[in-house]
Amino acid sequence: MLLAGGQGTRLGGLTRKRAKPGVSFYGKYRIIDFTLSNCTNSNINTVGVLVQYKPLFLNSYIGLGSAWDLDNPLNGVHILPPFLNGKESSLYNGTANAVYQNFKFIDFHDPEYVIILSGDHVYNMDYSLMLKFHKEKNAEITLATIEVPWEETSQFGILTVDGEERITKFTEKPAHPAGNLASMGVYIFNWSTLKQALIADAGNYQSQHDFGKNIIPQLLNQRKRVFAYKFREYWRDVGTIESYYRANMESLKEGHFLNNTDLKSRIFSNEDILPSYIVGPTAKIENSLVSSGCIVHGEVSNSILAPGVYIGKGVQIKDSIILPFAKVHTGSRLLKTIVGENAEVMSHSIIGTGGQIERDHGEITVIEDYHLVPEGSMIKEGIHVDWPRAI
Repeated sequence: MLLAGGQGTRLGGLTRKRAKPGVSFYGKYRIIDFTLSNCTNSNINTVGVLVQYKPLFLNSYIGLGSAWDLDNPLNGVHILPPFLNGKESSLYNGTANAVYQNFKFIDFHDPEYVIILSGDHVYNMDYSLMLKFHKEKNAEITLATIEVPWEETSQFGILTVDGEERITKFTEKPAHPAGNLASMGVYIFNWSTLKQALIADAGNYQSQHDFGKNIIPQLLNQRKRVFAYKFREYWRDVGTIESYYRANMESLKEGHFLNNTDLKSRIFSNEDILPSYIVGPTAKIENSLVSSGCIVHGEVSNSILAPGVYIGKGVQIKDSIILPFAKVHTGSRLLKTIVGENAEVMSHSIIGTGGQIERDHGEITVIEDYHLVPEGSMIKEGIHVDWPRAI
């Protein structure tokens, strides 16, 4: 059960027109590609995708699931929006409530185990290894965990384990954490255990119907067998502009999992079929990703160009992310800037640089999807630009 309905307000203009799992990442991918690909690579062939906020894009992007080999007519991928339940129309009210509302979908498939996933994380994980751990521990619930920097612990569910990896304490986003072992938001439940917990939670009107805030603490209080599966590879929650930017920039580094050629752990994508990119005679590209369909005439350094991007003559792009089908016109200079999908930066604009393209510090500037920066604009760093596109 893949939770993909998040509004993603902390990503600002990047999620004004689409849910967070549908945001472009590292050129050719969407954030949800990572979780769907992990399912495929883990031999999971029945996936329910729970959508809510602006679901149209994800519905069309996922389609029948063929891009991830999830188009099996008996199992495959299923889009699960909120629906009329016979009494009233109800939006998903928390992560646990979203799964509860799809109780009959799970029961129809009659699984022994249910894995709960999030559609807004960047990582490469074989869930079958976690399931093996779950079985070996005779667990009722297993949480995937990872050590996070101490300064970030207040953003996660933090847990304590004993010598057998059994969880003894779990605190959601603590102000004063006892450790830095964090939940990744990946859970394996015995279906019988999850079923009972969801029914009890649905009847508790004081509950926020959230796995981290309610379900996990409740089951720990009941002394259920709850274990921590320690994940030691790359994983990032990209829920903020800063974390999204940092994760994209990390992807350019040598040795990152997105740059390996292991076919057993490929990330699949339902990308547009575009011609190869074109690099003009005046172009200069250094340590950057240039996707298919791009046309580049300017200088691009330590940056990511998603499919269909246009970079005009005399343009300088450094430490930036240019999302699909955006255009940057003649003579403009961008530093540490995210240019949204189908946005357009007109000629001789200076964005996020203070006039100095050589700088490597400062805050991130964001140009919202489908927005236009007028010719000759000068925009200081850290600004979220939301000028409307000219009709």
